[in-house]
Amino acid sequence: MKRREFVRAAGGATAAGATAGTAGAAAGAEAEGEGGGEGGKTVPVFGSYLDDANLYSEDGIVDARDQDSVTVDVGAGGDGYAFDPPAVWITPGMTVTWEWTGEGGEHNVIANDGPAGLDSGSPQGSGTYEYEFTEEDAGITTYFCSPHEDLGMKGGVAVGDDVETTTLAGADLKEPIEFGVDIHEHWVGVTVVLTMSVSLVFTFFTLKYGESPHASGGT
Repeated sequence: MKRREFVRAAGGATAAGATAGTAGAAAGAEAEGEGGGEGGKTVPVFGSYLDDANLYSEDGIVDARDQDSVTVDVGAGGDGYAFDPPAVWITPGMTVTWEWTGEGGEHNVIANDGPAGLDSGSPQGSGTYEYEFTEEDAGITTYFCSPHEDLGMKGGVAVGDDVETTTLAGADLKEPIEFGVDIHEHWVGVTVVLTMSVSLVFTFFTLKYGESPHASGGT
């Protein structure tokens, strides 16, 4: 093959690889637009009171609005000084049951701030406490265990849809497989890059040193 023909062939391979890479990128972008680009998980804003609550994170807030009732473990975590889940989102008419695990000593459930009058009484080591949240309890109520509040044993209940919320960035990002593309197809991009690199290297050496003396037609 003559140098000019080789360069044309290499250029064609590089262009084909670039086209394939562009198509792959476009397909990925389209899949992302369809599957994961519309925002993250929406959760209630419980405020700074729960910032140091054991087991609490915004992403871990349990949305139980489609359930009939919710159970919260009292005395959870490795040392028994946590409510689990520490924060839930419910609808008016639902009942929340706090159930003692027996861990961490004696606990109780006492309202800190908000419309719901949570009060399970004196600290105890076992048992349950139920509270039915009505329309009058709509909003956000935070609470604590009086013997262990300083240790981070805090929780919160958001009631109804008319509460302040925030959207967590990136919560709905999906893995490539969730876009309907098998994971091995993502190696196509790597293959395209390698193909383009090899083509460019061969082109460089051919232009610099000429064709092999064994090729027909000479240089």
